[in-house]
Amino acid sequence: MKLTNPEKLILIMLSDIHEKLGIDNVDTKLITNAIYSQNTWALSWELQGIVGDSPDTTPQEVIDVVDILDMWQFIEEAYETFDASEKTKIETETQRKNVKFIGFDGNNETEYMSIARFLVEDMGRFSRFKNRELNSHCPLIQKYRQMFIVFEQMRKTLDDNNYCLTVNQVIELLNTKRI
Repeated sequence: MKLTNPEKLILIMLSDIHEKLGIDNVDTKLITNAIYSQNTWALSWELQGIVGDSPDTTPQEVIDVVDILDMWQFIEEAYETFDASEKTKIETETQRKNVKFIGFDGNNETEYMSIARFLVEDMGRFSRFKNRELNSHCPLIQKYRQMFIVFEQMRKTLDDNNYCLTVNQVIELLNTKRI
Protein backbone atom coordinates (compact mmCIF):
# COMPACT_ATOMS: atom_id res chain seq x y z
CA MET A 1 0.00 0.00 0.00
CA LYS A 2 1.47 3.32 -1.03
CA LEU A 3 0.66 5.92 1.58
CA THR A 4 1.43 9.60 1.33
CA ASN A 5 3.25 11.22 4.22
CA PRO A 6 0.08 12.93 5.48
CA GLU A 7 -1.79 9.59 5.37
CA LYS A 8 1.02 7.95 7.33
CA LEU A 9 0.92 10.72 9.91
CA ILE A 10 -2.87 10.40 10.26
CA LEU A 11 -2.65 6.62 10.72
CA ILE A 12 0.06 7.01 13.35
CA MET A 13 -1.96 9.69 15.17
CA LEU A 14 -5.11 7.55 15.08
CA SER A 15 -3.12 4.58 16.35
CA ASP A 16 -1.78 6.70 19.22
CA ILE A 17 -5.31 7.84 20.09
CA HIS A 18 -6.61 4.25 20.03
CA GLU A 19 -3.76 3.17 22.27
CA LYS A 20 -4.22 6.03 24.77
CA LEU A 21 -7.96 5.39 25.00
CA GLY A 22 -7.44 1.64 25.43
CA ILE A 23 -9.38 0.78 22.30
CA ASP A 24 -8.10 -2.60 21.20
CA ASN A 25 -10.19 -3.41 18.13
CA VAL A 26 -7.27 -2.49 15.85
CA ASP A 27 -3.67 -3.69 16.00
CA THR A 28 -2.14 -0.26 16.41
CA LYS A 29 1.34 -1.69 16.95
CA LEU A 30 1.18 -3.39 13.55
CA ILE A 31 0.10 -0.14 11.91
CA THR A 32 2.89 1.96 13.41
CA ASN A 33 5.53 -0.74 12.87
CA ALA A 34 4.45 -1.15 9.23
CA ILE A 35 4.73 2.59 8.63
CA TYR A 36 8.02 3.10 10.45
CA SER A 37 9.65 0.07 8.80
CA GLN A 38 8.22 0.98 5.37
CA ASN A 39 6.35 -2.32 5.16
CA THR A 40 3.02 -0.67 4.43
CA TRP A 41 2.09 -3.56 2.10
CA ALA A 42 1.28 -5.44 5.33
CA LEU A 43 -1.64 -3.10 6.04
CA SER A 44 -3.49 -4.40 3.00
CA TRP A 45 -2.77 -7.98 4.09
CA GLU A 46 -3.78 -7.67 7.73
CA LEU A 47 -6.25 -4.77 7.86
CA GLN A 48 -8.07 -4.95 4.55
CA GLY A 49 -11.42 -3.75 5.88
CA ILE A 50 -9.82 -0.85 7.72
CA VAL A 51 -7.36 0.51 5.18
CA GLY A 52 -9.36 -0.31 2.07
CA ASP A 53 -11.39 -3.06 0.49
CA SER A 54 -9.11 -3.84 -2.42
CA PRO A 55 -5.56 -4.69 -1.47
CA ASP A 56 -2.76 -3.10 -3.42
CA THR A 57 -0.47 -5.26 -5.49
CA THR A 58 2.01 -7.07 -3.29
CA PRO A 59 5.58 -5.91 -4.06
CA GLN A 60 7.76 -8.49 -5.81
CA GLU A 61 10.25 -8.41 -2.92
CA VAL A 62 7.49 -9.55 -0.54
CA ILE A 63 6.49 -12.37 -2.90
CA ASP A 64 10.14 -13.44 -3.11
CA VAL A 65 10.56 -13.46 0.68
CA VAL A 66 7.33 -15.40 1.23
CA ASP A 67 8.42 -17.98 -1.37
CA ILE A 68 11.88 -18.28 0.19
CA LEU A 69 10.58 -18.61 3.75
CA ASP A 70 8.06 -21.22 2.60
CA MET A 71 10.79 -23.21 0.84
CA TRP A 72 13.08 -23.08 3.87
CA GLN A 73 10.24 -24.18 6.09
CA PHE A 74 9.95 -27.32 3.94
CA ILE A 75 13.72 -27.87 4.02
CA GLU A 76 14.02 -27.49 7.80
CA GLU A 77 10.95 -29.62 8.54
CA ALA A 78 12.25 -32.39 6.31
CA TYR A 79 15.75 -32.23 7.82
CA GLU A 80 14.30 -32.63 11.32
CA THR A 81 12.69 -35.93 10.30
CA PHE A 82 15.92 -37.47 9.00
CA ASP A 83 17.93 -39.91 11.06
CA ALA A 84 21.63 -39.45 11.88
CA SER A 85 22.91 -41.29 8.80
CA GLU A 86 20.68 -39.22 6.49
CA LYS A 87 21.86 -35.99 8.13
CA THR A 88 25.46 -37.13 7.72
CA LYS A 89 24.80 -37.79 4.03
CA ILE A 90 23.44 -34.26 3.64
CA GLU A 91 26.40 -32.74 5.50
CA THR A 92 28.87 -34.73 3.39
CA GLU A 93 27.27 -33.99 0.04
CA THR A 94 26.54 -30.32 0.68
CA GLN A 95 29.44 -29.37 2.97
CA ARG A 96 26.86 -27.86 5.34
CA LYS A 97 26.62 -28.73 9.01
CA ASN A 98 23.81 -26.31 9.72
CA VAL A 99 20.69 -26.79 7.60
CA LYS A 100 18.83 -23.68 8.73
CA PHE A 101 17.62 -20.54 7.03
CA ILE A 102 20.11 -17.81 7.93
CA GLY A 103 18.37 -14.83 6.38
CA PHE A 104 19.45 -12.07 4.04
CA ASP A 105 22.49 -9.82 3.94
CA GLY A 106 22.04 -6.86 6.29
CA ASN A 107 24.21 -4.63 4.10
CA ASN A 108 23.06 -5.49 0.59
CA GLU A 109 19.64 -7.11 1.05
CA THR A 110 18.18 -4.91 3.78
CA GLU A 111 14.75 -4.68 2.16
CA TYR A 112 14.45 -8.48 2.05
CA MET A 113 15.67 -8.77 5.63
CA SER A 114 13.19 -6.12 6.77
CA ILE A 115 10.31 -7.89 5.02
CA ALA A 116 11.30 -11.26 6.52
CA ARG A 117 11.54 -9.78 10.02
CA PHE A 118 8.20 -8.03 9.62
CA LEU A 119 6.46 -11.20 8.40
CA VAL A 120 7.90 -13.27 11.24
CA GLU A 121 8.04 -10.89 14.19
CA ASP A 122 5.20 -8.42 13.57
CA MET A 123 2.71 -10.45 11.55
CA GLY A 124 3.31 -13.78 13.29
CA ARG A 125 3.86 -15.68 10.07
CA PHE A 126 6.52 -18.35 9.56
CA SER A 127 6.86 -18.76 13.31
CA ARG A 128 9.64 -21.33 12.78
CA PHE A 129 11.99 -18.41 12.14
CA LYS A 130 10.94 -16.32 15.15
CA ASN A 131 13.77 -14.89 17.25
CA ARG A 132 16.41 -15.60 14.60
CA GLU A 133 18.82 -12.85 13.63
CA LEU A 134 17.94 -13.22 9.90
CA ASN A 135 21.19 -11.47 8.90
CA SER A 136 23.25 -13.84 6.77
CA HIS A 137 26.17 -11.36 6.55
CA CYS A 138 26.53 -12.31 2.88
CA PRO A 139 24.29 -11.82 -0.17
CA LEU A 140 22.06 -14.85 -0.78
CA ILE A 141 18.98 -13.61 -2.64
CA GLN A 142 20.21 -14.90 -6.02
CA LYS A 143 20.97 -18.35 -4.57
CA TYR A 144 17.58 -18.46 -2.85
CA ARG A 145 15.86 -17.55 -6.12
CA GLN A 146 17.67 -20.35 -7.94
CA MET A 147 16.80 -22.78 -5.15
CA PHE A 148 13.17 -21.73 -5.37
CA ILE A 149 13.03 -22.51 -9.10
CA VAL A 150 14.15 -26.06 -8.28
CA PHE A 151 11.84 -26.24 -5.25
CA GLU A 152 8.78 -25.22 -7.29
CA GLN A 153 9.23 -28.31 -9.47
CA MET A 154 9.73 -30.55 -6.44
CA ARG A 155 6.68 -29.17 -4.70
CA LYS A 156 4.47 -30.27 -7.58
CA THR A 157 5.44 -33.89 -6.81
CA LEU A 158 4.42 -33.68 -3.14
CA ASP A 159 0.97 -34.92 -2.19
CA ASP A 160 -1.16 -35.26 0.93
CA ASN A 161 0.43 -38.62 1.77
CA ASN A 162 3.99 -37.45 1.24
CA TYR A 163 4.30 -33.75 1.97
CA CYS A 164 7.95 -33.97 2.99
CA LEU A 165 11.10 -33.50 0.95
CA THR A 166 13.43 -36.46 0.60
CA VAL A 167 17.10 -36.51 1.58
CA ASN A 168 18.11 -36.28 -2.09
CA GLN A 169 15.75 -33.37 -2.71
CA VAL A 170 17.22 -31.45 0.24
CA ILE A 171 20.72 -32.15 -1.07
CA GLU A 172 19.72 -30.95 -4.54
CA LEU A 173 18.23 -27.75 -3.13
CA LEU A 174 21.22 -26.98 -0.92
CA ASN A 175 23.64 -27.64 -3.81
CA THR A 176 21.80 -25.35 -6.22
CA LYS A 177 24.36 -22.99 -7.74
CA ARG A 178 23.99 -19.27 -8.17
CA ILE A 179 23.67 -18.12 -11.76
